[in-house]
Amino acid sequence: MTDLDLSPPLAPQPDAPASALRELAGLLPGRVLLPGNPGWDRARLGWTVSVDQHPIAVVTVHDAEDVVAAVTCAARHGLTVSPQPVGHGATTALTGTVLLRTGSLQELTIDVERRVARVGAGVKWGTLLAALEPTGLLALAGSSPDPSIVGFTLGGGLSWFSRALGMTAHSVVAFDIVDAEGTQRRLSPASDPDLFWAMCGGGGDFGVVLAVEIMLDHVGPIVGGRMLWPLEMARPVLRAFRQITADAPDELTLWAHLFRFPPMPELPELIRGRAFVAVDMTFLGSETEANRLVSRLRQLPAQVIDTVGLVPLSQLGGIAAEPVDPMPTQEYSELLRGLDDATLDRLVDAVGADADVPLTVVQIRHLGGALTRATAEDGPHGAIAEEYSVFCLGVPVAPGLPESIEAAFGEVRTALSEQRSGRTLFNFLGAESDLGSTFSAEARARLRRVKATTDPAGVFRSNRPV
Repeated sequence: MTDLDLSPPLAPQPDAPASALRELAGLLPGRVLLPGNPGWDRARLGWTVSVDQHPIAVVTVHDAEDVVAAVTCAARHGLTVSPQPVGHGATTALTGTVLLRTGSLQELTIDVERRVARVGAGVKWGTLLAALEPTGLLALAGSSPDPSIVGFTLGGGLSWFSRALGMTAHSVVAFDIVDAEGTQRRLSPASDPDLFWAMCGGGGDFGVVLAVEIMLDHVGPIVGGRMLWPLEMARPVLRAFRQITADAPDELTLWAHLFRFPPMPELPELIRGRAFVAVDMTFLGSETEANRLVSRLRQLPAQVIDTVGLVPLSQLGGIAAEPVDPMPTQEYSELLRGLDDATLDRLVDAVGADADVPLTVVQIRHLGGALTRATAEDGPHGAIAEEYSVFCLGVPVAPGLPESIEAAFGEVRTALSEQRSGRTLFNFLGAESDLGSTFSAEARARLRRVKATTDPAGVFRSNRPV
């Protein structure tokens, strides 16, 4: 049997045939933006504006027929299409492609009886959660209301509730896509098992998603909120965080943060220009039980804020209070096999109150639970055996900061060296990262086989090409 050439096809160069772009503009009048057109520089960028995306055209689609027209035209002329509803996963991998903006695909229906939500490619988490609130049903949402459900889910999706219910991709019932031949298709585990598997966490390299259907769960009370202390309290807070997470029930999720807030006038006076350690949490259960589980944290002195209480589903994004406006960022993330006091001490030495580092956020998320019980057939991630993840963010807004931020990432890596596994979850990959640090060799090989079978001409190029 002859081996397939599984190397990704080269993206078209910026001197793509002018006739192809003229044809595309004729098919979708008023929706195709080219370099030099007014508004081009704004249109080509993703949410992470520091990532310098250089597509050859930006196409805004309004419905499935627009997507079919764009994909068919691009395929006929040997161009590559990159769908991107919002751009939280912005990357230079899109250089030379036709960037397809799918944010206008806003279909949203909730079947309460079947416990299924159908959402278009442009629907954001905040919109779905607000619609779900009166139904008593829960979707596996992440920390921010701003990302699209489709983009989040294609990368696997680490939810507030993944410890109890698994990754968001594990809740997918079906995808509606436009494939590399410009054909609309509905994918399910029964109809297209390999392609469906690949899209449940392997990214958007296999088609343009028009809509996704996800299973919902019944939900009782959700307890959540933030506890905040001055950064000088980092050592005891992180030790308490480690002790609680060592035997936490799957319904409890804790994320610890070291924050350095800039002196920006739009920030509340309480946090403006100051530094803190925080623990954010959600709990699927009673407020009484939640308070018991985090009592060790409540016993620590100098607490500045404690917002823990019942949280309406529509306000879930307010727990982490992540920014929703586009901004420049630099990021580093990795999975950690575990934590011990010595590792936490080294981390505090590196990025605590006595350190001078340009990192806005250093976050540690507790994983485990249902994430460890997934299998290779659930999606490319398989089981996530690591107990924690680390995520660091810097905002490069001044000359010299990019280099200083990277140096600070190096300090964090050194501090955590004994616990780092070398893996990074798909949704946490940096702008220049590839899938080599995310999936096993077997999963990567299977993804490439699916790509070679379903898109042999390389019509699609996602944020993270396989």
